[in-house]
Amino acid sequence: MEGIRGGPAAAARDPQLFEEFYRRHVDAMTSFVARRVADPHTVADLTAEIFLAVLDSAHTYRPGRGSETAWLYGIARNVVSSEHRRVAREATRDRRISGRRLLEPDDIARLEDKLDAESPGRRALAALERLPAGERAVLELIAVDQLTVAEAAAALGTSQVAARVRLHRARKSLREQADPAAESRHSTSLPYVTEGTGGEA
Repeated sequence: MEGIRGGPAAAARDPQLFEEFYRRHVDAMTSFVARRVADPHTVADLTAEIFLAVLDSAHTYRPGRGSETAWLYGIARNVVSSEHRRVAREATRDRRISGRRLLEPDDIARLEDKLDAESPGRRALAALERLPAGERAVLELIAVDQLTVAEAAAALGTSQVAARVRLHRARKSLREQADPAAESRHSTSLPYVTEGTGGEA
């Protein structure tokens, strides 16, 4: 249910309305984060950060620019992106001060089996990673997070026309990257979306 009793701005001023806002969106935001972060504690922390960010930026919400849900997804993307940048900085630092753990032969064999088993998934993710950032963002929001094109456009702060163009280019690029064997797997390894539709948030 969208925009109950004044939306984010009203919710930021009234604890009861904020609780309603939180209950209305917490499941979707938790799912959004869980699709991008593997650690449950981090999922909880980032979900909480999203709603703290809502309190700070509620005054920026403009109904004419998109739905409450789309606005919230835009905040969620910023929070998760900040976390990924932080993790990358820490990983770089840790690599500089620590050596690689020595692996036993059995460990290596087990990990090689795991890598072989997960190779289709890595190819799918690698295909997405090769897309320009804007095209990848639209495809993720529509195919993975099940937003509509209009909601994805609002979350990204762009027009629906631009979002449709990016989605079209993303799908075209993925088809061009696919080899004959990967093409037959495309419908299962990557969600199929049309240019004009997406799932409801």
